[in-house]
Amino acid sequence: MKFISAFDKLVKWLLYLSILIFIIFQNNLSVLNASTMNQYKELSITEELRLSVPAKYKKVWLSIEKQIWEPWLANQEGFLGRQIFYNEEKEEALLLVNWESKKLWKNIPIVEINKIQDLFEKNVKQNLKISENPFKFIYEGELFNQK
Repeated sequence: MKFISAFDKLVKWLLYLSILIFIIFQNNLSVLNASTMNQYKELSITEELRLSVPAKYKKVWLSIEKQIWEPWLANQEGFLGRQIFYNEEKEEALLLVNWESKKLWKNIPIVEINKIQDLFEKNVKQNLKISENPFKFIYEGELFNQK
């Protein structure tokens, strides 16, 4: 009888231990899945920017993009190039900026980016003789090449 009682206790203890282990790993499963995103830091990445560009300001916008952003981007470590698209029907621009890695892209200080954006906006307002930047951000995201 003592053997059966000890066996029952062992089985219950193993069952409780199994449940505990399952609960621990179940809670960490989402963390494990999220941690795999770190692998993307070393892959090339494309920054996706969408903004409203009224058709009447399109030429000025393109010109100032090339004067301000293009040379600045060309001097950034990890910059591979960019493509600019325009949807005339929606009066919307799509910019795809290619980077060697997310790490290099995100290493650029936000203060530096804001400084260039301010310079861009100042040039736009002076060129168009308006008081507010007419080019509003719609979306900002990142795309990873699917190999």
